Amino acid sequence: MYDLLFANPVVAFIFALSVLVFFHELGHYWVARRSGVKVEVFSIGFGPELFGWNDKAETRWKVCLLPFGGYVKMFGDADATSSGLDEGTRPFTDEEKAVSFHYKSLKARSAIVAAGPIANFILAAVLFALLYMAVGVPEKFYAGIGDVVTESAAEQAGLQKGDRILSLNGETVETFDQLREIVLVNPARELQATVLRDGSEIILAITPHAKEAGDKTVGVLGVRPDPDQAEYVTYNPAVALWMGVERTYQLSAQILSHLGTLVTGGGSVKDLGGPLRIAQVSGDAAKSGFDNLIYLMAVLSVNLGLINLFPIPMLDGGHLVFYAIEAIRGKPLSEKAQEYGFRLGLTLVLGLMVFATWNDLVQLKVFDFVTQLFT
Repeated sequence: MYDLLFANPVVAFIFALSVLVFFHELGHYWVARRSGVKVEVFSIGFGPELFGWNDKAETRWKVCLLPFGGYVKMFGDADATSSGLDEGTRPFTDEEKAVSFHYKSLKARSAIVAAGPIANFILAAVLFALLYMAVGVPEKFYAGIGDVVTESAAEQAGLQKGDRILSLNGETVETFDQLREIVLVNPARELQATVLRDGSEIILAITPHAKEAGDKTVGVLGVRPDPDQAEYVTYNPAVALWMGVERTYQLSAQILSHLGTLVTGGGSVKDLGGPLRIAQVSGDAAKSGFDNLIYLMAVLSVNLGLINLFPIPMLDGGHLVFYAIEAIRGKPLSEKAQEYGFRLGLTLVLGLMVFATWNDLVQLKVFDFVTQLFT
């Protein structure tokens, strides 16, 4: 059943994105309702409604045709991004003001806006914790071969994913660390490897590639450890949850550090992935197992939380910047200033989406494929 559901990368992508969006919008919804705000619409996706229902609080819960996001529309919002107040053809009554987002205190509005990204961080920590409890953390990798890098020494020697190296030049190898240590000190030297493959032992000649590392030359094999050939240790819920929080924090710091490197010109924009590459990675993760899909969802949830905190109008971070300015000035920015801000934000977001999608098309060599069709 799992293979039937997630064999298609598009299905895996829609599933992962919908879960992340749902929890993000649930954060906004939960804090809004507890702040006394009436929520008119809770939508997963955009465009025409596929199906939905109304709850007792008169909120319309719906799933729409285009599964690339979602929104919570609160009473009095001019649009789904909460970009301004819409009182229609008459001023709000006192009863309507009491349930309107824009008439709530600055503290309440800030909490409602921040709740979306916070929900993504909480979801990531919980997903990591579930993995630490159910799957565990690899305590020791055996000398198993996972992914083999193209044109590497391992590929040239004939190593395959799932192989296990038993010895090199007669020296017994048990762990992946031992394998790495032997390879490092034998650059460009042929090594006789005893390899276990499908229950039978075979002999392969492996010559690690030489690579300069500082002031010395080291050997490189070009393989990753096989997660299926490892010893795992699981943790109780309390420890796992704390580890999940730590992992979420560490990943957030790594992402921000990498973005800082890109901004200062120290990285490559080729690393920026859009919806096509996310769909591809989602499909690959789903095919390799539900635990890998859950791990990817946790990573994407951290990314979604961080992106929404960027100080760009239209995003949650942009709203929080406006609220910070309001706190300093003692009054909100003028409607015209906010309108220009949201227009700028829309331009930046759309520009980033177009650039990331273009980058996906280039990296996935879609243009090369199309060119070949007509040449």
